[in-house]
Amino acid sequence: MNITYLGHASLLIELGGKKLIVDPFISANPLANHIDIDSLEADYVLITHGHQDHVLDVAQIVKRTDAMIISNFEIVSWFENQGLKGHGMNLGGKFRFDFGTVKMVNAIHSSVLPDGTHGGNPAGFVIWNETECLYIGGDTALTEDMKLIPLTCPKLQVAVLPIGDNFTMGFEDACRASEWIKCNTVLGYHYDTFEPIKIDKNLAIAHFNKHYKLLQLPEIGERLTY
Repeated sequence: MNITYLGHASLLIELGGKKLIVDPFISANPLANHIDIDSLEADYVLITHGHQDHVLDVAQIVKRTDAMIISNFEIVSWFENQGLKGHGMNLGGKFRFDFGTVKMVNAIHSSVLPDGTHGGNPAGFVIWNETECLYIGGDTALTEDMKLIPLTCPKLQVAVLPIGDNFTMGFEDACRASEWIKCNTVLGYHYDTFEPIKIDKNLAIAHFNKHYKLLQLPEIGERLTY
């Protein structure tokens, strides 16, 4: 399994022989101006919730690649009305795709689409196949629902968690979340893009180290293997 960090909360995941793009917000992110969205390949685009900083580049990527959108029913319906194809889900449900199983899990946040349409319930995703498993938290606060993940899903290799605070949990709560989901390797995201979510990265890494956990903060465009 490979994960390329595309900035903010955007990821490119290579898993099960397929390419999954998560929450593409690239073209308007000055920190990611070296990422060419027209060169990104995708078989699927996963969307955790409807905010502009998570859906901005979905249509451009999907129209070019013919990728399938995976999200909640409301978001998928909104994109289907634009002529794009998708697979709608909802919280607690799972579905097996050709790359593996996706389970939609709870996230504590808000969700509205760019035109004001209600975006349904925000979510995270646990994705697994026979040999790989990861958790993408989405924009979320710390919630005890995370304790259900190790009870209902395979053992995680890595968890992708927001650490920017203000709009989501900060790195301290992300460290606590890693205990609850029983995963000591965390890829941090949703930080530094805007002024309210700029963080002291050294302090965040030191906090995780203090609790015998690994916080990875890759450069935008960097590819990690698990």
